[in-house]
Amino acid sequence: MSRTGTARQRLLSGQAWDDFCDTLKLAGRHIEAFDGPLSDLDRAEWYRFMTRLARSSMERLIENAEPTRPRLRDMVWRQSINVQTVDQDHLMCQFDEARDYRITGTRGSIPYFVMALCTCPAPDAPGAEDWAPQGFAGLERFDPSNLKTTGFLHSRQMTFAEDGSFEVILSRSDPGEGHNWLRLSPETNCILIRLVWSDRASEVAPVMTIERMDNAPPEPVTPALIADGLAWTAQAVVGYAELVRNWWQGSQGNFAARLNRLDYSRAQYLSNGGVPDRHVAFGGWEKGLDEALVLEFTPPECEYWNFQLCNIWQENLDTFEDGNGWINNYRHVAEADGRVRVVIAESDPGMGGNWINSYGHERGLWGLRFVLTEQTAPVTLWRLPLATLKAEGLAALDPAKAALTGQFVD
Repeated sequence: MSRTGTARQRLLSGQAWDDFCDTLKLAGRHIEAFDGPLSDLDRAEWYRFMTRLARSSMERLIENAEPTRPRLRDMVWRQSINVQTVDQDHLMCQFDEARDYRITGTRGSIPYFVMALCTCPAPDAPGAEDWAPQGFAGLERFDPSNLKTTGFLHSRQMTFAEDGSFEVILSRSDPGEGHNWLRLSPETNCILIRLVWSDRASEVAPVMTIERMDNAPPEPVTPALIADGLAWTAQAVVGYAELVRNWWQGSQGNFAARLNRLDYSRAQYLSNGGVPDRHVAFGGWEKGLDEALVLEFTPPECEYWNFQLCNIWQENLDTFEDGNGWINNYRHVAEADGRVRVVIAESDPGMGGNWINSYGHERGLWGLRFVLTEQTAPVTLWRLPLATLKAEGLAALDPAKAALTGQFVD
């Protein structure tokens, strides 16, 4: 029997569903692989993280993966995998093989967007086999979280009509002069489009649709397609569960061993669908609930920058709904000399700058990104009692006691 035939039988017998459920259980138990302290809040957010991963992966890899109905859909609400900035929307469309596609749309008024083609390890007809018994070793062959960018095109490189309309061809062959083009490879799994906002209240988003250039009519789903979609979804949850562990204390980042610093790493950023049009520094942070962290940096000239605070699971803190938890080049307070000061604490010490509420968290990840620039920014950092900061204000920031970070590690 062919692998497609096996996938069909596994779906119709219920075996594909059972393996889907067992794989989700495997992912949830992965919290036991984390060494070091985890608070009750950390643990509660882990299981919520699992539900968000499942919801997001179903949207991307089942609902949005029908071969004859390609769609560009945003990530689900509140999902923020990989220190995802609040100021970006992420449109995705899954490809089952590298057919030719056309994206058409209108420019909108946001300052910038970028399209990236991505690939990840994946077998043919993954619905033909059980993945739960393979455990995390199965990620070597099948890991929907391990996105690698194979080509990208940003809005500054594109040609638009006078009315702001545009067309982008996604194909293996060059469509010729005058076309916006992204070259597909046989391994291309999906397209990821990042929309960067400056002011959501006043700007207009681009409008984009994608279609197959062979004009194939829509077809009903098949048992094999759903078996494959269940496997893709469950493996994505497992993949991202391992990814956050690996960033926190594994070989991909090990931020838990290098707390309270920010490292610029091209490899780190490009390891999961990043595009090489920006510099990004990631790091782990830690402080007591009665302490504060203070960071100072001077942003370079760039299209966009932001600083954001996340939990261990790389999620923006819940405070983002209240307008807290991050700053960017459009919404921040700067000193007269251009320096930006960030104060991370459980309450505002009243010393000016930009206060970010740590919201009951004692550790997590943070990120500092600069888009379309060749420059970065070093960071000066203090960790001190919150009471001292409230009592002494700026005088508490002794330069001799500051840590200097913001270095390149590759």
